[in-house]
Amino acid sequence: MRVALCQIASTDSPDANLGLVRAAVAEAAQAGARLVVLPEAAMAHFGADLAAAAEELDGPWASGVRAIAREHGVAVVAGMFAPAGDGRVRNLLLATGADVEEVYQKIHVFDAFGHRESDAVQPGEDVVTVDVDGLRVGLATCYDVRFPELFRRLADAGAEAIVVGASWGAGEGKREQWELLTRARALDCTSWVLACGQADPAASGEEVTGTAPRGIGYSAVIAPNGQPAAVLGAAPGVLVADIDTEAVESVRSAIPVLRNARLTR
Repeated sequence: MRVALCQIASTDSPDANLGLVRAAVAEAAQAGARLVVLPEAAMAHFGADLAAAAEELDGPWASGVRAIAREHGVAVVAGMFAPAGDGRVRNLLLATGADVEEVYQKIHVFDAFGHRESDAVQPGEDVVTVDVDGLRVGLATCYDVRFPELFRRLADAGAEAIVVGASWGAGEGKREQWELLTRARALDCTSWVLACGQADPAASGEEVTGTAPRGIGYSAVIAPNGQPAAVLGAAPGVLVADIDTEAVESVRSAIPVLRNARLTR
């Protein structure tokens, strides 16, 4: 399957960001992608007023993403925010188009490195997979990548590829951690990892202050053996790659960690 990771730099305007989604999906579809992934917080960047930006799943932003996916005949995964009902928001990945309609609510909220996502974001509970053209795809978001048990559960649910939408926080050693963790999770679950992050705002000349994670770029397609198959830099861009499900079967035969696991369930 041909996939595309659309590394955008979200603004604080959902309308403007829907325009970024529209342009990125059009470019990805023209390149032949069937699954098009956008990052966490594609609707509005962290540090913006998320409660003001949040909309219900039948609101104009999600409906706009559905229309874009339908127009191009592809499956789209994009990060958005919806009201939680307790004054906070839900951090969601909307998966839509190509006979797909599902929502994942980020399970592990980012209370780390001086940032408290839980003050504004309600954590989810459910493990979610979707089927795109016969490929089962798991959904995960940013801080989730530090929790290998989630990726094993997704693999146990049949996922051969796992999307990680992210808005990774900048800082000393953070790029190295992103690269290490995405590769490690691919090895943990012997699945493809499609790690799509927000572009680094600094790469577009924007000065960023505060602790809100805005992104560092370096989106990557990681093979089931942990090797990067394709990688972007810090700036916005669209990464197109072909993923081979036979590679999943080959690696799982050679390294049967899912079958051999004894203490992870």
